[in-house]
Amino acid sequence: MFKRTLRTCLLAVSICAFLVPGATAQDLYLRALDISTLAQEDPDAALAQIDASLAAAQSDRAPDLRVIFDLVRLKADILKDQGELEQAATWVAELASLAAGNRETLQKDPIPLFNEAADLLEGLGDLRNARAQVVAVLEAQRDGAEPGPVLAETLTRLADLSDQMGRAEQAKRYKAEAESALSDDATSTRGQDGTGYREVEVFYATDRAPTGDTEPEAFYSWGRGELDLGTAIVTIPDIHTKGLVETPSIWRLEFGPNPAKHVVLRSVTQMEDAAYYDKMQQRMSERPNKELFVFIHGYNVDFAQAAKRAAQIAYDMNYGGLPVLYSWPSAGSTLGYISDTAVVRLSGRRLSGFLEDLVARSGAETVHIVAHSMGNRALTDALELMAVRQDLTEESNPIFGQILFAAPDVDAGLFSQMIQTIRPIAKRLTLYASHEDWALEASRRLHGNAPRAGQGGEFVLIDDNVDSVDMSELGEDMLAHSYFADESSALADMMSLFWQDASPRRRCGLEEARVDGAPREFWTYKRDKCAGKSLIDAMALMARNNVQSADDVKRVLRGAVSDTETRAELEPILLRMLEN
Repeated sequence: MFKRTLRTCLLAVSICAFLVPGATAQDLYLRALDISTLAQEDPDAALAQIDASLAAAQSDRAPDLRVIFDLVRLKADILKDQGELEQAATWVAELASLAAGNRETLQKDPIPLFNEAADLLEGLGDLRNARAQVVAVLEAQRDGAEPGPVLAETLTRLADLSDQMGRAEQAKRYKAEAESALSDDATSTRGQDGTGYREVEVFYATDRAPTGDTEPEAFYSWGRGELDLGTAIVTIPDIHTKGLVETPSIWRLEFGPNPAKHVVLRSVTQMEDAAYYDKMQQRMSERPNKELFVFIHGYNVDFAQAAKRAAQIAYDMNYGGLPVLYSWPSAGSTLGYISDTAVVRLSGRRLSGFLEDLVARSGAETVHIVAHSMGNRALTDALELMAVRQDLTEESNPIFGQILFAAPDVDAGLFSQMIQTIRPIAKRLTLYASHEDWALEASRRLHGNAPRAGQGGEFVLIDDNVDSVDMSELGEDMLAHSYFADESSALADMMSLFWQDASPRRRCGLEEARVDGAPREFWTYKRDKCAGKSLIDAMALMARNNVQSADDVKRVLRGAVSDTETRAELEPILLRMLEN
């Protein structure tokens, strides 16, 4: 029963399901959200609508695999709840195959899915197919260069299944391989120079509930928990391309994450409060820049994805301070929009206290904040609470350096009201907007067509308290919803703020714009107007050397950049950022 591909399953459904004429990916997404709500009230009706929606997706030349994946996930969960375990196992196995074949798009680890299918099948007594799923786990782990103890655990399970099937010799071989994996791991040198990757340590705070699973990718759930502190180690391959979070691709015959090729979450370590801030202060004392940035992720992001994104941003900016992640309990699913909205503002209360602790106990002289998408709901609540508690006014010293609201999924009117209270809390507030942002447009429709603060074009928010930058030229984002970190020039704009608190007029690639001749301006980003990825490295070098004068810019550039043409391109851009 596992010979069918997911596409075959969907085409079979389409024979009897209706199509939606002219349906767009956004229509399917909004419909999928309705189905997720219906599933709580009428599971059978939800199953029928899932089948219809999957069939409709097949009429799209480029169906969004994220919506398809989450609809199939919902179908499998409903079948499990109804006791239809054999059907559920079929669909979970299909999910695992879909995740394994589309790692770059879905950002889903297939290993937990293979294990879930194996558990279901073993419980049904279907040992042969359960064993096939565990073999898939082993292949993915070996391709991903997982450590010996991890491989040994999987090999031991294969030995147990073989014993149950009466295959004694096969079981014996698996047991011997498990022992060998453990002994080989004792001499492993992974993680040192020459291995093809670098490690980035990310300090984190989260109010997700731990799962009890020791696997880093599955360490935290989307359930609500208390505030947890710790560190995560993320590996970035030496072959890394700026702006990307590399994941395995079946087209390159890569079936599992390998730290020499992919961005991998290698470890998650919980810490007690005092030890956490002691370690942060120690790390801060070792950094060239006594600062940190806090990254707050958006909707449809799990803990592992958020940790990788925070590490990638820090690595790509060659950041001289510390990266810190705040992860709220997003369900990490395209169908989880409603559940995400239900938890994000509670997280804002906890985020508020965490930010105050960071300022007081981290050892950082400057704290920057970057929030994305729905994460801005937590951030705006947190900042407003802080501003009121501390009775901040225009005469108050700012608590933070830069605060960047990237594609904020916040009601535009509410944002404008809150920003008046928030403004004194930072040196500068910057809003990145886009009229190409798929998720923001969907959110606008979900909220009675009320504009979102992060929308660009005709909806661009213009307010004296914030610098608004329309980043629409970066293109359509769809459900990936991470353009601000995926485009190196956007990172360059962030870096110019971190280094020099540069006004939009002094930053590269930004042009002044107005709406219908209005007296207040906003800014538009123009692609290919800057020196590209080399500008990020140049600004990082300036920040690390605490460059604050034109003479120092020229001196440091001469010492670091031998190519005269590149130096001639970079120098005026950097000098402009130093202007008053």
